[in-house]
Amino acid sequence: MSIFTSDKKLGFGTMRLPLNDSGKETDIDIEQSCKMVDYFMEQGFTYFDTAWMYHGFESENAVKKILVDRYPRESYTLATKFHVGFVKSSEEKEKVFTTQLQKTGAGYFDYYLIHDIERGNYDKYKEYDAFNWARDKKAKGLIKHLGFSFHSDAELLDQILTEQPDMEFVQLQINYLDWESENVQSRKCYEVATKHNCPVIVMEPVKGGTLVNVPDAVKTMFKDREPDLSIPSWAIRFVASLDNVKMVLSGMSNMEQMLDNCSYMKEFKPLSDDEMDLCKMAGKMISGDIKIPCTGCSYCTEGCPLDIAIPKLFALYNEDGSDYEAAVAGGGKASECVECGQCEGICPQHLPVTTYLKDVANKYE
Repeated sequence: MSIFTSDKKLGFGTMRLPLNDSGKETDIDIEQSCKMVDYFMEQGFTYFDTAWMYHGFESENAVKKILVDRYPRESYTLATKFHVGFVKSSEEKEKVFTTQLQKTGAGYFDYYLIHDIERGNYDKYKEYDAFNWARDKKAKGLIKHLGFSFHSDAELLDQILTEQPDMEFVQLQINYLDWESENVQSRKCYEVATKHNCPVIVMEPVKGGTLVNVPDAVKTMFKDREPDLSIPSWAIRFVASLDNVKMVLSGMSNMEQMLDNCSYMKEFKPLSDDEMDLCKMAGKMISGDIKIPCTGCSYCTEGCPLDIAIPKLFALYNEDGSDYEAAVAGGGKASECVECGQCEGICPQHLPVTTYLKDVANKYE
């Protein structure tokens, strides 16, 4: 049985609530936040996420005002977190937890996270006996489900899930830009969690706004595919489409973001394999690893009247390879393209193939 009470995968992260004064993170706009909570609940979403340190330690207070005081306790689920970096001794854990209950007024937490585990603090969490302490809170009914959030490498995640096998979920930074990143290791961490049958909650699906304001080439690629969908929708739908992802957190800062997110997540439809590949290609384009977002499907080559090995030429161009003569052996050169448009008509990525072939010709011919 799933530990998540709703089949809707969008969670309301309260780390970036609207502010009255943009220069003061503790000055939360309660009126605007209430309107956002109301709309979120009206659309059938129920998962809210906060933490001890968010908004200069004011997020949990705000959650009480905008959610807990205004809705029946059984109508929503609430997650918060304990971070070892904000206490100076093991004994302070109890004070933090008691204060969290007071600040939120929630009575109990549906989800509680040992927060932000990485190589520099995992031993400190064990030294402070944080896992057993949280297990005791769960046994007393003050925590319904216990897990942790993680910001490190897949090897450490594997170690933690092996040493703490009763963790009911893990919160990971996953997005299409970090999917193959050796620093964040989104894919590798996701695969480790899945190997351990540990459900995943996603944080930073749009990487703090990076995947909202994408390069023009990426924007064009997405808009050519789905003109009516927003750019951030691709990032959120990418992670929501992963089988073992049960919840995707979005730190919504205004009603516009709320309306957009709810519009495509209310009746969520997972991306196709082709669309997932499009997102991965976008990640490579943004990180500067690729100039032509060709997936190498070769749909374009069969009908090419000049028999140009288009995917091979694009791969050579992306890799800054030098063996152009080998790439065109047995077929046409990039400059011989007659711009019949057959390739562009069939390309699943909707690429301006003939334009890219001119780029290849300019570089190699």
